[in-house]
Amino acid sequence: MVADERRRVDAAFAIQVRMFEQRQRNHTSEYRAWRRRLGVAGGRREWFPVELPSGVDRVDVAGGSIASWAALITTVAAPRLSAGGEVTVIDLTEGAVGADLVRIAQGAGLRPLVWVLPGELPYLDLGTGLNAGSMADVLALAAAAAGPHCVGAASADSAVSDAAADCALLERVLGALGPDPRLASVNAALRALADIGDPLADVREGLLTNGQLAQIGTMFRRGAAERIVLERAFVLESRLRELDALGSAHPPAPATPTRLRIAALDRRAGVIGNQMMSAYLVAATTHMLRLAKASEPWAHVVCLLGAERLATDVLDRLASACELARAGLLLAFRTIPPGVRERLGRGNAAIAFMRLGNGDDARAASELIGTEHRFVVAQVTDTVGTSLTNTWGGSYTTTAGTSESVGESYSASTSSGGSRGRGRGRHGHGPFGDFNSSSSRDTNYSVSESDSVSVTASINSGTSWGLSLSRALGENTSQGRVLQRSRELLVEPDELQRLPLSAMIVSYPAASGRTVLLADANPALSSLADDSA
Repeated sequence: MVADERRRVDAAFAIQVRMFEQRQRNHTSEYRAWRRRLGVAGGRREWFPVELPSGVDRVDVAGGSIASWAALITTVAAPRLSAGGEVTVIDLTEGAVGADLVRIAQGAGLRPLVWVLPGELPYLDLGTGLNAGSMADVLALAAAAAGPHCVGAASADSAVSDAAADCALLERVLGALGPDPRLASVNAALRALADIGDPLADVREGLLTNGQLAQIGTMFRRGAAERIVLERAFVLESRLRELDALGSAHPPAPATPTRLRIAALDRRAGVIGNQMMSAYLVAATTHMLRLAKASEPWAHVVCLLGAERLATDVLDRLASACELARAGLLLAFRTIPPGVRERLGRGNAAIAFMRLGNGDDARAASELIGTEHRFVVAQVTDTVGTSLTNTWGGSYTTTAGTSESVGESYSASTSSGGSRGRGRGRHGHGPFGDFNSSSSRDTNYSVSESDSVSVTASINSGTSWGLSLSRALGENTSQGRVLQRSRELLVEPDELQRLPLSAMIVSYPAASGRTVLLADANPALSSLADDSA
């Protein structure tokens, strides 16, 4: 019985030891994995998103390159698309800035609409549904952008008067052509007004009807206005003829509405044609935003890259339309001409300066930021120490004993005895003269015998066992950080010319004044994930 109990206790103890050792191995493995992850995470720099305060509806970006802007729009657009927002990119750089964004969107399951102009102009339907007045305004602005005026001078009095006259002429022509005419028909009507070519050829091609041709021929044939109309019609036709194929082909609509639209200019096209196309894209987008309902702030983001190619009044109208529609606007300028410098940060806008190659632009940016700001680029050293104590103890006690006692006692005794007696007596010899005579005989005999036997037996058997396990884990971690200054960046022209490719200095209004910070537009920073190894 005692041996069985001992074997049972030994088996239970062995099971407890194995379970404890397994738990200890698991804990050690998990602890080492956690230390590896902690080491990897501690060696990384901490990056935080730049969140603009509420009310900021525009970001003006000055400087940078094609690669810088590609990283910038990817960083701005990717989170907005993942949150269910819409992004429209108008790329006037002729450098395919949105290529990386398109690949990322396709990898995320989106179907972006991309137009490379003028090659894919037949599939572009931007502005084709506008009424006659809005369409005339858009075409007049596009024609003015392709004129001899330099950038920023389109707001002069002569340019404004030409655009107003062109808009009035185009509105009358569109009214004669009926609702929703093709751009090719508009240019055919302008050729008929300017006496260019054979108008019957346009009739045979179906661009005009005989009734429309007759109405156009008698519209402005009166006195001195005839010569002015002929000159303006010739100029408009020569500038707008690049838009003949606009919306002529309609591809099948996607199964789901797309949330990413990119219109980019092809560098293989003509310079004048691309300049006119740039103005048309921006003017048509402006009118579409004016017709749209106001949404949540920054739910729709419009990115205009290469905005320095446009007249400043075109940019002002786009900024106003985005503000009314509560759409976010990002304007990117490669250079900072005087007209652009006057508008950087105007209103409730944030400014971002990227690498500026031109010295004059760098000096202008330094003055706009303020030379009192200093950015310290430092070397960071992290010290991590860990002390681990693991104590394991076990105790086992078993007691088995048997006690037995037997006692026996025996006693016996026998006794016997006897006694006899005999006597005689006389009476009467006293003073009264009495006389008595008697005799006696006595015999006594006893026998006793006793026998006693006592037997005592005692057996005592007992077993006691115990199992005691103790485990103590102590950890002491100390961290220290040492900052060693390696470079102090001042907001000076030479420093702005040496900024890293994706670095940018951001300045935006805050309650305590303008906040200035150094940021990085590298899109890879938003995809950093903890190493699970």
